[in-house]
Amino acid sequence: MIKIGMMIGDRYEILEKIGTGGMSDVYRAKDHKLNRPVAVKVLKQEFSENDNFVSKFRVEAQAAAGLMHPNIVNVYDVGDENGIHYIVMELVDGITLKRYIEKKSRLSVKEAVSIAIQVAMGLEAAHNNHIIHRDIKPQNIIISKEGKVKVTDFGIAKAATSNTITSNVMGSVHYTSPEQARGGYSDAKSDVYSLGITLFEMLTGRLPFNGDTTVAIAIKHIQEDLPSPAEFSDEIPISVEKIVMKCCQKSPDRRYQSAAELITDLKRSLITPDEDFVNLVDPDEEGATRVATEEEAKSIGGMSETERMRLNEESIREYENQKRREKEYIRRHDDNYEDDEDDYAPHSFGDSNRIERLTVALAIIGAVLVGIIVIILVGRSLGILGGSTEEEIFSEASGDVSSFENGIQIPNVTGLSYVEAVTALKDKNFKFEKIEDDESTLAKNTVVSQTPEANTYAESGSTVTIVVSTGKGAEAQAQTSAEASTEASSAEASTAEADNKVAVPNLVGISIEEAIAALSEAGLVQGQVVDVNSDTYGVDVVTAQSQPVGTMVEPGTAINLEKSIGPASITYSFSGDIAAPTEGQNYTDGVSVHVSFVTADGTSLLDTTTASFPITGVVRTGLTSATGVITFTYTATSPATTDEYGNIIGGTSEEYTVTRAVTFNQGN
Repeated sequence: MIKIGMMIGDRYEILEKIGTGGMSDVYRAKDHKLNRPVAVKVLKQEFSENDNFVSKFRVEAQAAAGLMHPNIVNVYDVGDENGIHYIVMELVDGITLKRYIEKKSRLSVKEAVSIAIQVAMGLEAAHNNHIIHRDIKPQNIIISKEGKVKVTDFGIAKAATSNTITSNVMGSVHYTSPEQARGGYSDAKSDVYSLGITLFEMLTGRLPFNGDTTVAIAIKHIQEDLPSPAEFSDEIPISVEKIVMKCCQKSPDRRYQSAAELITDLKRSLITPDEDFVNLVDPDEEGATRVATEEEAKSIGGMSETERMRLNEESIREYENQKRREKEYIRRHDDNYEDDEDDYAPHSFGDSNRIERLTVALAIIGAVLVGIIVIILVGRSLGILGGSTEEEIFSEASGDVSSFENGIQIPNVTGLSYVEAVTALKDKNFKFEKIEDDESTLAKNTVVSQTPEANTYAESGSTVTIVVSTGKGAEAQAQTSAEASTEASSAEASTAEADNKVAVPNLVGISIEEAIAALSEAGLVQGQVVDVNSDTYGVDVVTAQSQPVGTMVEPGTAINLEKSIGPASITYSFSGDIAAPTEGQNYTDGVSVHVSFVTADGTSLLDTTTASFPITGVVRTGLTSATGVITFTYTATSPATTDEYGNIIGGTSEEYTVTRAVTFNQGN
């Protein structure tokens, strides 16, 4: 159990917790041996008790410790103590790329490409040392206050393979490569794919694939084509668009084969962004029928009939194996998946002939139907077959044509967050009008209803009215339900057992990770998580939930949550005395000391020289950083001693430096 102030490895003093993730917590610490600030990442207890994971973690973390590169958060030390497994890393003062994207909505093309180049340079160094990251995502990329981009979490990502996709890796699955999603072999080209998805998000401010579950998202990575980033921004030039598309090809062989290749194209795009120089292979074009070269014809012609049949069978077998792997993946990860054993039956060579015959027959039938429609159209236009209009004929042949006459289909945005709804409407070229609903029990900023209704049709540019919950109704109902929950708990329990329903737990006021665990224990699942500013709750603490406490719902119901990202504007203050640097070597009272007091964001609070301590009445308010450092510099004479030969040792003047970390109080 990590506690503030404890010492790890006889040298690392834990000062404060600065972050948390799915597998570990990160602390700011001081390395007393080298007198420098460091970050200490500690594995959570549930992972520390898994011997297999710990073994992989230690091996990969030690390998990552050998990586020294300006674009990598360098690993200084790896160890374990009393069941605590930790990594000591470079402390970078900055924010994650994920938070940076959220702050700016989306980045300019030049900025996004520049960041991608630095990430790729870090990956190139790692790949050259045979280290694969396997978890590249904006959350694992840090931008320092000086603008330096650094990749972090080397080692942990490789130890935690993608054999199992759970809610703990909800963030990672949005960036995972198809081969990782299948649980198969992954290499440097998997990192290239994940970097491509990250570049897509930087350019557009959105993710290419989303879904209700991690499995649904993973399947989209395997099966669905990546949308072009240029669909969401007119500012993206052809070269950058094609770089993203090449990074995110389903087949690793069609991607950039190394980070170095990617860096070359990224740098070229900064110089000539509108030049179409990226060599992107179109899967449809690659698989299209073409005339064989003379050499290919000779090669094929030299095959025996048996060899050609075997080649055809191997192609079919490979296709079937691929489909079987994908269905097996779905079966292992989706409890609601119903297996169709017929789809698993291997096709023989004779089956392929029957498929070809069926395809030809369907083509003939289609041609006949087209011919009949043409004859009817011509006949009616000449008055031979009656006076039905062209629209009526099309309706008879294809069904209702109202969608073509009345405009664009309106997307279903009910239940989405306000931001997601607006994005979906804008993508379809609709305008929107927002109406707030104080009585809805849905989570704040959730769309309650829409007008016109979803899946109806309206003209491009027309307005869709969306009713959005303010969250007040949910808060009121939650308070009422909480007051009544104690009295009705036994009755609710028996009703739940009878109706096979579960009660929604109280999630407000606990961390997002604890909330997800509580939902899982109750048989419920995490829905959408929306970040909000809050003056009441701390960072990563749940502030609201879509279903009131005690509500009886079906098992597996998704509960939407609001998570605090802290107050909109936080300030800090310091008030106290500064004691003498007695922890420094050879310090004695009366020595003249230069005292420098600076916040983590570079603001100077004190810069003076004194021989009188303590320095009293130091008060500073309106600070924008939570921590600072006091640096003491003084000159002292080391004690003089005599060795066994009578020689005098020491007694010389030396300059000493002592640093002291300070945590400020929140508020003015």
